[in-house]
Amino acid sequence: MRLRVDGAKEKRQYWRAMIGQLRGRLAEKRPNQVLVDVGGVGYVVQVPLSTYAALGELHTEVTLLIHTHVREDALALYGFVSSREKHFFEMLLSASGVGPTLALKILSGMSVEELVPAIRGSDLARLTRIPGVGRKTAERIVVELKDRLETVAVEAEKPAASSPAGIEADVLSALVNLGYEGRAAETAVGEAKREAGAGNFEKLLRGALQSLSAPKGRAARSA
Repeated sequence: MRLRVDGAKEKRQYWRAMIGQLRGRLAEKRPNQVLVDVGGVGYVVQVPLSTYAALGELHTEVTLLIHTHVREDALALYGFVSSREKHFFEMLLSASGVGPTLALKILSGMSVEELVPAIRGSDLARLTRIPGVGRKTAERIVVELKDRLETVAVEAEKPAASSPAGIEADVLSALVNLGYEGRAAETAVGEAKREAGAGNFEKLLRGALQSLSAPKGRAARSA
């Protein structure tokens, strides 16, 4: 049976009401995308790097909070392991010029614990280090979200579980997906590995991002 839902607004409300959470088997896992098998139906879900790092091994059960983004020609799912991160993602979407793809890149480039003080402190230099975030976009984010973040508490970051296999390749793939040039990303991963070791995805990723965010790394980002 095919349900008919008239009007763009009605379609958005319908799908958001239908998909708010997914619980199922983790069938595939990439730094920016996962496939969740729910009763034999595979759902492709876009995720930030923090959620990717927090997920377990393949074929284990996962639960993702879902933001459903509906356009006239497409329906996309964005998943998060915490309601805090999903809420912040939706706050970013409320800023002018920030769509779901850019909001996901922002949450992948900086954690909520880093973003909150950066926005509160109008730290445009820090925000523009994220690929895809220009000065005008950073300014809009600060102006439109700063007051709304005054009551948001910053929590201590929790160490995320990660697989010992292929961590360096996963971090490299994540950086390329964020918009960094491949050779610069490889160099940054090597530097981060010497500093933090290669046993933890999130530590290695954060170290590589710090290396790329330094003055010498800014020019290496792709346009």
